[in-house]
Amino acid sequence: MTADAPAAAHRGPTPPGRGLAGALDRFFAISARGSSLVQETRGGVATFFTMAYIVVLNPIVLSGATDKYGQHLSHGQLVTATCLVAGVMTVIMGVAGNIPLAIAAGLGLNGVVAFQIAPEMSWPDAMGLVVWSGIAIVVLVVTGLRQMIMDAIPMALKQAIGVGIGLFIAFLGLVDAGFVTRTPDSAGSTVPVTLGPDGQLQGWPTLVFCAGVLLTFVLLVRRVRGAILIGIVSMTVLAMLVDAVADVPDKQWGLISPDLPGGVVGTPDFGLVGDVSLLGAFAEAGVLTAAIFVFTLMLSDFFDAMGTIIGVTNEAGLLDADGRLPGIGRVLLVDGFAAVAGGAASCSSNTCFVESTAGVGEGARTGFANLVTGGLFLGALFLTPLATVVPYQAATPALVVVGFLLMTQVKDIDWTDWPLAVPAFLTIVLMPFTFSITNGIGAGFLAYVVIRAATGRAREVPWLLWVVAAFFLVHFGIDPVEQVLGVE
Repeated sequence: MTADAPAAAHRGPTPPGRGLAGALDRFFAISARGSSLVQETRGGVATFFTMAYIVVLNPIVLSGATDKYGQHLSHGQLVTATCLVAGVMTVIMGVAGNIPLAIAAGLGLNGVVAFQIAPEMSWPDAMGLVVWSGIAIVVLVVTGLRQMIMDAIPMALKQAIGVGIGLFIAFLGLVDAGFVTRTPDSAGSTVPVTLGPDGQLQGWPTLVFCAGVLLTFVLLVRRVRGAILIGIVSMTVLAMLVDAVADVPDKQWGLISPDLPGGVVGTPDFGLVGDVSLLGAFAEAGVLTAAIFVFTLMLSDFFDAMGTIIGVTNEAGLLDADGRLPGIGRVLLVDGFAAVAGGAASCSSNTCFVESTAGVGEGARTGFANLVTGGLFLGALFLTPLATVVPYQAATPALVVVGFLLMTQVKDIDWTDWPLAVPAFLTIVLMPFTFSITNGIGAGFLAYVVIRAATGRAREVPWLLWVVAAFFLVHFGIDPVEQVLGVE
């Protein structure tokens, strides 16, 4: 019996062999999905390298903030917790869900915890609210509501979510590499972003990024297997050479410099694991305030993950003819427990990562790729110096290339059907323009419901989408809602 989820497009699979390789093939349905162990391994490695920044960035975000009592979280302990939860939950997703969808601490969610929730209470209290948000998501999964919501989404909006995510991660890659930067407010300009730091490209790291984008696209167009992974490895080597010869300042590389590590092995510190209070926040900040924080975390986590699941699995060819993911219940359940685990380990809510599309771009189609990605995260517990060698400029070209691959889904949307095309358009453009998957999904849902009602077709809208649209209305209008409720 396999850990079967969706059946991908068949491309003449070869029968699985005997021994361990054959058992893995049968369990993960690797050949049945037109893949191979080599292809899955390559995809798992590619996903890890495009996600490895989280090992550096999540500890920086959380350790850089203080709670109500002026306490900081230990940077070293955060590195351990980040790697541990990402590794374990990614492996569980691979085995239980059998899709190439990696999990780690969610960016944006960690910012909410660090800069909105922690200042109102202690760190253990704040992480307790993260646990409660995960429990709420699990309840939605167990009751079937989460799957019902996903099944109720029209196919055109599911395709738009994939396209929007493509633009989002391409923009993310451009920003992380420094190719695109935010225009400083002091400039007095109405232009929100610009090329390079001041309207032109500067520095050797940017050259490495540009070379990586061009190299990966050339390899992709020439149908070279492992194009994305080859690009990441090649640019990491080039970055090391450039850094050694040109003596590039570390700030030009960003958070990760391509320096040869002084050591290889580091000792993990599990001190934050389990340091959480489930009831303290309600006493410290009040029941209403704590409930609003939980709602905010749950809503963002719920729809970010939903959009990522749809986008990644659609690109992998794992959705059925109706745009549904067979076996999605297990996938959603693991994602919910990932949020619980992140709070319990004090590394913030963990969720599905859109960078998994890098592995899909390398051909990953099954959960075996997750075993590779998760194994590398667990290895990073002891090999953190090696895990932080790949600079943004070497890894982010993969995001731009995968953004292109996801963008190709735009051809499947019927742009002549305006009642569907308008919500699809808003979904697509607002993801990169607001830097949020959740905002794009919310705008699309609201537009879909309103347009259907305004054109006399309200009965075509599933009741669950009305409920979700109402929640998003509260989400977008949370400031006046808080004022009405008297919450500061």
